Amino acid sequence: MANPNIVNVTSIYGSTSYLIPTTTTATAWTALTPAASTVNKIDSIVATNVTGSAASITVSINSATAGGGTAYRLTYQTPVPANASLIVVDKSVGLYVGESQSIVVTSGTTNAIEMVATFEAIT
Repeated sequence: MANPNIVNVTSIYGSTSYLIPTTTTATAWTALTPAASTVNKIDSIVATNVTGSAASITVSINSATAGGGTAYRLTYQTPVPANASLIVVDKSVGLYVGESQSIVVTSGTTNAIEMVATFEAIT
């Protein structure tokens, strides 16, 4: 099904989602994939390194669900210093995720990065 016409919105639900990549392979952030007839407006994505050593992060929007399709990177192997945060997306560069897309996270170090995203589910 196609994305909804956001001019004729019936509801907007604000949400926050969390993800800790537990492997160094690509992880689809399933909570950011919208339900049918919904589009998610991503307002922010923050990556926080909770270790004493630098760790890298890659975040992409993929052209298919579940991490499939082509990856279009928002940040690529960006080092996050020890005990610091990286703002990947904020309101000034927000993006929409349609129901046939996905957000994918790849951490260079297992359990080093905690991800937090705020978004609006628009129907």
